[in-house]
Amino acid sequence: MRIKGSNILVTGGAGSFGRAFSFDLASRGARIFSCDIDAEALAGIRDEAQSQGLGIETFQADISKENQVEGLFNKIVEQFGPLDVLINNAGVAEDGLLIKKENRGYRKFSFSQWKKGVDINLNGVFLCAREAAFHMIRQGSGGLIINISSVSRHGSFIQSNYSATKAAVVALSVVWAKELSGYGIRSVAIAPGYIDTPLTRKIPEKVRQKIVFEQIPQKRMGNVSEVAHAIRFAIENDYLNGRVIDLDGGLRI
Repeated sequence: MRIKGSNILVTGGAGSFGRAFSFDLASRGARIFSCDIDAEALAGIRDEAQSQGLGIETFQADISKENQVEGLFNKIVEQFGPLDVLINNAGVAEDGLLIKKENRGYRKFSFSQWKKGVDINLNGVFLCAREAAFHMIRQGSGGLIINISSVSRHGSFIQSNYSATKAAVVALSVVWAKELSGYGIRSVAIAPGYIDTPLTRKIPEKVRQKIVFEQIPQKRMGNVSEVAHAIRFAIENDYLNGRVIDLDGGLRI
């Protein structure tokens, strides 16, 4: 699939990854639909895109809400025509020990924290992929679903819901590749490791250095531009289907 001229929806468009994907692909001639729950951040993206002459449209929506997801896809298709690519990028990390020892006892990981992660990282991915597939099948021109997973899918300390949902995303990518290939729709996953973002910069420096020098063979964290490069590869390589691309500098060797 050619990037230039493609209609591409990016969820979590105001975050570090989503912003990088949107501007990178728009600079290569794609029309981008950036979706996020943060209206203020979207306004900043819209203004920046306009100043650069890039084709980025912004849409506010909560992807954990079925009616909002359906409305989002209907609006995009009605206003701009067939959707070619969905990048299921929106996600949250609700970290915490399953049971945490405290001074006077033990505290349980709350169900509300568990549910928030599942609602966005899993239910949101399902809802967006379902709507994308529905419209792609109706338009009859095929398409691509890219799901952003994580190396945490293998099981990361204090990340019960994040690890579980990111593992589920990979499984769904395989299921959808099998179910949708007959319609010309591919489904793949990309699983970043430690990437240099505002979130990972909050990790204490000593811990960051320990991760980099003891766990990552390349001795550095990745850049968002390298994740964006993987997105381009997935779009342009029509034989890639039902697979997960680990982008972790060798962390999982």
